[in-house]
Amino acid sequence: MLKANTSIENTRAVGSTQSRSKLVITQGHAMGTNADYQGRIEDDRFITGRGSYVSDVGIESVAHAQIVRAPFAHAKINAINIDDALAAPDVLAVYTAADLAADGIGDQPCGVTHPRPDGQEAFQACRRVLARDRILHLGEAVAIVIAETKAAAVDGAELVDIDADELDVVVDTIGAQSDGAPLVWSEVPGNVAFVWKKGDEGALETAKTQAAHVAHLESHVTRVVVNTMEPRGTLAYMDQGRLVVRSSTQNHFPIRGGLASMLNMDPDQIRVLAGDVGGSFGMKSGVYPEDVLVSWAARKLDRPVRWISDRIEGFQSDEHGRDVRLTVDLALDGEGKFLGLKVVCHCNIGAFLSRRSLNMIGNFGGIAGVYKIGTIVGEVHGIHTHTQVTAPYRGAGRPEATFAIERVIDVAAHEMGIDPFELRRRNLIQPDEMPYDTGFTFKYDCGEFEQNMTEAGQLANRDGFETRRAEAAQRGKLCGLGMSNPIEVAGGPFVKPGKDQSRLHIAGDGKVTLYSGIMSVGQGTETAFSNLVAERLGIPVDQVIYKQGDTDLLSAGRGNGGSSATPVGASSVMITTDNLIEVAKPVAAEMLQASSDQIVFERGTFTVAGAAGSVHLNEVAAFAAEKDPAGLAADGEFDPSAVTFPNGCHMCEVEIDPDTGAIEIVSYSVCEDIGTVLNPTLAQGQMHGGIVQGAGQALLENTVHDPESGQLLSGSFMDYTMPRADDFPSFQFVTRDVPTKVNPVGAKGIGEAGSVGSIAATINAVCDALAPLGITHIDMPATPDRIWSAIQSAKSNSSNH
Repeated sequence: MLKANTSIENTRAVGSTQSRSKLVITQGHAMGTNADYQGRIEDDRFITGRGSYVSDVGIESVAHAQIVRAPFAHAKINAINIDDALAAPDVLAVYTAADLAADGIGDQPCGVTHPRPDGQEAFQACRRVLARDRILHLGEAVAIVIAETKAAAVDGAELVDIDADELDVVVDTIGAQSDGAPLVWSEVPGNVAFVWKKGDEGALETAKTQAAHVAHLESHVTRVVVNTMEPRGTLAYMDQGRLVVRSSTQNHFPIRGGLASMLNMDPDQIRVLAGDVGGSFGMKSGVYPEDVLVSWAARKLDRPVRWISDRIEGFQSDEHGRDVRLTVDLALDGEGKFLGLKVVCHCNIGAFLSRRSLNMIGNFGGIAGVYKIGTIVGEVHGIHTHTQVTAPYRGAGRPEATFAIERVIDVAAHEMGIDPFELRRRNLIQPDEMPYDTGFTFKYDCGEFEQNMTEAGQLANRDGFETRRAEAAQRGKLCGLGMSNPIEVAGGPFVKPGKDQSRLHIAGDGKVTLYSGIMSVGQGTETAFSNLVAERLGIPVDQVIYKQGDTDLLSAGRGNGGSSATPVGASSVMITTDNLIEVAKPVAAEMLQASSDQIVFERGTFTVAGAAGSVHLNEVAAFAAEKDPAGLAADGEFDPSAVTFPNGCHMCEVEIDPDTGAIEIVSYSVCEDIGTVLNPTLAQGQMHGGIVQGAGQALLENTVHDPESGQLLSGSFMDYTMPRADDFPSFQFVTRDVPTKVNPVGAKGIGEAGSVGSIAATINAVCDALAPLGITHIDMPATPDRIWSAIQSAKSNSSNH
């Protein structure tokens, strides 16, 4: 087999940052490149029920696992009685923490070294695979029951008796830090796991002293349940001495490494497979206790074991998102210039600490926004509570950072009597100032932020808003227009961006197989990458076969996360297609009786420069296969030198019924700079989904724990409100092509853009609608009940005065 392997670390994008290719998308229609695009390649199998998820994999003699979960949020375990469960029909085994310890299976590593307030390194509050001694949050895994059938496993789990004494709980960051609050860990005073700080406090105080006005904001970005369409699941079995793990994960290589560490195995002894994955959003990017348990049990029993979470179990055991309390101060001079900013985050990290608890820190640079700010100070406090751990969720700290700066700007604008649009415009970083160092973590390579605002304003018909507000008032409605200018870091982590690998193989029949290190988890990567290969090789897309999620296919892979699929993954694919062409050139040269350096490739055909005669790529593949049945293959890798910074402007218009508090989003407009756009329709879909997740959190979603017992009061869809299609209008979406030079595609990424901007824009719109009543702020979720109560309170205050 002929192969090539090239690693590129510093590739510059083709084209200038001054080139533009505007793309306008509304629901159901796209204009731009790939206009003949008919649909996603993967959708046919999805809508016909032929997807291959963890629960779909057929395997002989598979046993079924059920996790016994803690019914308490905090309790001292006296005993776990498993005798009745073991005696139940068709139950094969019941394991507890004692069994794990006997086999040398320890806790999941913590790895956090940030200091506590006393300067000491963070206590390693490691997550246990199964609870022992104490239960630390509702739904913590206490035992695993394995049986011949799922029903038998469920019945057996109900027979496990947990003898425990309930203890006092804390469920939020305010309660956890109050005097006399119960400690989640005795080694962590005040429940403060770590404190991270950056910035010059002295410079900030000077800025405040010099300021004409200091706007202040205290708000809460609520805790949400991720609720992926496909619940988590794991299938494990032994195959010729190797452990094979099929997982609903977005990052298969880290799963292999994590399992190898936990199970005391060499990574080469483990193969991780991830086929179709029904959503992830960051929640599925780490190793879970269930992954360890199922894999360990399969080895122990020498039998396939499968565990599939149900929806209510997922509410208790999936890692939750957000839950950050913000305190923000913005100092401005008399003209509205931003002199200084301070943002303090108290993050509810739950009962355990890991590097996944630090996502707010990694993306905290976003508090700088797209603005010139004299000095910035930031703090992130990780707070332990008796709740499920929080971890990255679509945006992973970016939406919280954007909310901090974009909401406080609106507060300042209202207090100073300056139009929010104008206040933002006065402080924007200009294109001729690029690259721009914010002085707080991030250095932007390119962007045209004012143009984003201009185009979004045109889409939203901002000039006609006051007329619409007056018309709404005649109908008895309160109308508000909110905006935000999100910027996010993509393809990270920003300290050292992750690289990706891919491989291409072309067989004698012309079929080209792409092995991708990126994981498609529903966002259409299979379509985007297959089209990219087809376009660059000059072949029909149905000639391309896409394969992903197998640790045996590549030595490493980026997986999914951080809006990296296009900036990093597509760059790797682009490099690999070029490498395949180079591998094929000597074969084409032999066929054309020329030297390799004379061969030119264009649109699927090899020719000799300045001479007649040509051969198609398919002919070259067939000729090569006659000599070597393995065919032609090439590897490629892209190791980015820097991250990218997608950016944009969101505008949300709402109407509120003051008699009921009912709210309607009547218009939502976005101008987003994602660099080069590979597939307009996929970009549209990513924006739609992100907007709905962010606006859904702003208006509807909230995870609520009882403060006395720690019980989850929003533990199912009966009590947890998810957004629906009829909660939203058609979205107006424009992209601006400002290519980055840090990758060969010129792409910046879009996976998280919608969620990063929509929370702030939606809450700003609600507050703008309520402002005439004297209501200056309302926390999310801005539910009808919360809005109605605020209106009644405002009316009462007005009548008293």
